Amino acid sequence: MASVPPPSITPRQMNLLRVVASMAWADGQLEPQEMTLLLEKLSALFAVTPAHREQLVGELQDYIQQRIPLEELIPKLETTADRELVLKLGYEVIYCSRRTPEEPRINMEEAVAYQKLVNLLNLPAETVKQLEAEAVKAVEENKEVSEIVAKTVAEYLQRQ
Repeated sequence: MASVPPPSITPRQMNLLRVVASMAWADGQLEPQEMTLLLEKLSALFAVTPAHREQLVGELQDYIQQRIPLEELIPKLETTADRELVLKLGYEVIYCSRRTPEEPRINMEEAVAYQKLVNLLNLPAETVKQLEAEAVKAVEENKEVSEIVAKTVAEYLQRQ
């Protein structure tokens, strides 16, 4: 079986994508529409040209479906800012992922995965609370997970 060539994004961007995907997979499902929207939004943020964006959507599809344990991904985060971004993105993804209005905002599988993320990131409790509040606000202002994630990543990249 031929190996898939690495995508044309930085290892740092790939790690961010994988952590977001890991949280999206927390409940055991990643809806095709959710995956497509996430890929389109993140590709738009990472691409350097429109042609590169189209290329990235195809490249990243295989990678977003890989379920890599958080224990492997978190140590690769190089900065506190990356850790904070991952926490906020993770909370946004699980907070807005309920499939029906009757479901809790965060189901049991997602809560367990998120607590694992919090523990692995080892951020101060005040920072965690602040980022969770920001994530809730982002979700309440936008209903589409891909828009929320794209906005958070875009704001982060502007600060870099």
